[in-house]
Amino acid sequence: MVIRMKKTYATSMPNHIGAFLKASKCLAELGINITRVSYDKAVDSHMLFLDVEGTKEQIQSADAELEKIGYLRNSADHCDVVLLEFLLKDVPGSVTSVLELIHSFNFNISYISSQENGTDHQNFKMGLHVEQPEAITAFLERAQKLCKVRVIDYNSSERTYDNSIFYSAFVRGLTQMLDLSDAQKQELLISSNLAMQTLDEQGLSPYRTFDSISKFAELLARSKADDFAPRITTHAVTEHTQIILIEPACGSNTAVIKSFGKILCIDSGYACYAEEMRKVLRTVVPDFDSCPKALLLTHADVDHCGLMQEFDEIILSHRSAISLKNEYNGENGFREQNPLHKPYINICKILTSYAVVDPGKLKTPWRHEENLREPLQQIGFFDFGDLHFEVYEGKGGHLPGEIVLIDYEHNIAFTGDVYINTHGLTAEQAEYNQYAPILMTSVDTDPQLCGEERKAILRRLGVGKWKIFGAHGAPKDHSVGS
Repeated sequence: MVIRMKKTYATSMPNHIGAFLKASKCLAELGINITRVSYDKAVDSHMLFLDVEGTKEQIQSADAELEKIGYLRNSADHCDVVLLEFLLKDVPGSVTSVLELIHSFNFNISYISSQENGTDHQNFKMGLHVEQPEAITAFLERAQKLCKVRVIDYNSSERTYDNSIFYSAFVRGLTQMLDLSDAQKQELLISSNLAMQTLDEQGLSPYRTFDSISKFAELLARSKADDFAPRITTHAVTEHTQIILIEPACGSNTAVIKSFGKILCIDSGYACYAEEMRKVLRTVVPDFDSCPKALLLTHADVDHCGLMQEFDEIILSHRSAISLKNEYNGENGFREQNPLHKPYINICKILTSYAVVDPGKLKTPWRHEENLREPLQQIGFFDFGDLHFEVYEGKGGHLPGEIVLIDYEHNIAFTGDVYINTHGLTAEQAEYNQYAPILMTSVDTDPQLCGEERKAILRRLGVGKWKIFGAHGAPKDHSVGS
């Protein structure tokens, strides 16, 4: 049996006629099938992404051949492109002094654009190749003595300029915020391109994609170490039981239930905040390191599963267990099986240092319904201390495997991402929550079905005053009349 492999190449091609043809012939001669191509000169005039499929031997030969013809990226290439706008007097020769300054710094010009605008000045745009980033600071100091100069961000620039090494600069910028290995940089580069292509095919600007990824990474980095400041609230349930809700700026909440000396955590946030979360958990549970610890997952999204390694057992639905086992075996989880969601999830995993978990830790105590008949269907019960939950599985509106827990005795519900208190988000949480819908087109697998599940949750609640703990934002106080 011949085993075929898949691989993505981030190739650096010369910007001239026939460049792609040469690579295509190289792969065809080796019997390799090209399954995806992505190229956008407005984003990067040299970078072309190829998804290919072939045998292990064919892929190895392709590695050698593409390197031989100089099409594989050189990770040591640290050249950058800076887009600048010079405000020049609209008189003959006004640009000469700027060009002479550029020449003295040995910068190459990749893009020029200017036209009169009815005033006595022109906005003269130039893209400059800069091999040493520190040189641009000295250049700007001298250029500003000649005229006003403005640095233009890539995400607000015109699509027409030739940014020949955009991807390298983009990934390097993220690396400066978050510590990434060379392998992670390559994966991030490929996933960023895939996200761009997925959205671009729907008519959305690729610059919006890169801008969202950058701002998402900035948020993650901004909330690290001493700046990790989750909102923490305590909710008394009974004499022996309390719920401590930990709400970070990025990622899911973690609800810590303390009852009769035991603890249960519901969801666990991002892996990149593992050390910060340990400190918080040791504060709210002084013997956290030594006591038995169980984690209950409302569903298997990356922003809920970050601290799985910290727990002795992980309680979840059968479908969620399948998703995590797929990841452990190097296959796609349920999110990655959705082409619209895969790029963003891959980016999340890279930027947040997500790690798979040993399937031996996974516990699935509830029955598995092969075909759920209702948007929200009961699959069993779950007791912890004073609390007695009915467990319902959603039909997959947000993500297959999602569960909701309802305690009818104490009027408490844990609803995961199916139902969250959008009005109870902090400013940072609201900012974080705006990027996933941009990069995934929707956080829900089936938005309409998820809406039906939300309604089904509210219909399940009995008469009385309820406290609904969603996986993002503050608890929701909800009253049901007779």
